[in-house]
Amino acid sequence: MPQEQYMQHRSTMPGSEGPQVYKVGIYGWRKRCLYFFVLLLMILILVNLAMTIWILKVMNFTIDGMGNLRITEKGLKLEGDSEFLQPLYAKEIQSRPGNALYFKSARNVTVNILNEQTKVLTQLITGPKAVEAYGKKFEVKTVSGKLLFSADDHEVVVGAERLRVLGAEGTVFPKSIETPNVRADPFKELRLESPTRSLVMEAPKGIEINAEAGNMEATCRTELRLESKDGEIKLDAARIRLPRLPHGSYTATGTRQKVYEVCVCANGRLFLAQAGTGSTCQINTNVCL
Repeated sequence: MPQEQYMQHRSTMPGSEGPQVYKVGIYGWRKRCLYFFVLLLMILILVNLAMTIWILKVMNFTIDGMGNLRITEKGLKLEGDSEFLQPLYAKEIQSRPGNALYFKSARNVTVNILNEQTKVLTQLITGPKAVEAYGKKFEVKTVSGKLLFSADDHEVVVGAERLRVLGAEGTVFPKSIETPNVRADPFKELRLESPTRSLVMEAPKGIEINAEAGNMEATCRTELRLESKDGEIKLDAARIRLPRLPHGSYTATGTRQKVYEVCVCANGRLFLAQAGTGSTCQINTNVCL
């Protein structure tokens, strides 16, 4: 730094020897510190400029965007794989025409629908163990808008024309089921089974069980009950067989024949008795006890 000098003339006083000269400037260690800080500042500016140029080069900053991110008239366009470390807020996310849209996560993917008070209204969680959906109602529709499946707190609706269960164990209903028709696939058997409890079928206007091309079998461990409160129970067939009815007592006189008659006890139990010219039903038989 240039040195500045000035001369100060002092008033002539007794004993003065003439004008004195004073030097003004930065000298010694102060001057060296100033030069050092100026040099350090220049180095920092050059390093900062070099780092800025390097970041622009690595991140591929251009007029249209940064890296795989491009700024278009319709919004932001991402090319290739992208990773978001913080929440992403967007009005619409779509893939390029003809390409699929993938969401990948190491743990789970959660989609939240919020209201104006930032309260979660609907939530979809896809995790490694299950896919969970939380909401007031869940619906599945076709492209034309036809309802295929619907579920809420009150009921579950299946709107398809046919509901098929392909599991080997069939369908388990812990409680009641209401349906107008239960039918098996063509050339397949229909089986209604309750392994540990009873099976009850009720209808206000009647129950029809029809097997057009096969047999119908009803099997139980204890009792099979057919009840009609106001009507009748009709067994309409060319042949009705009761092969396991017990036999009542018979008299040893006369020839024992193989013709029997069906007898009814007072409690409604059926048994067979040897037929004769008159009724041979024995009320004192052990079958009625």
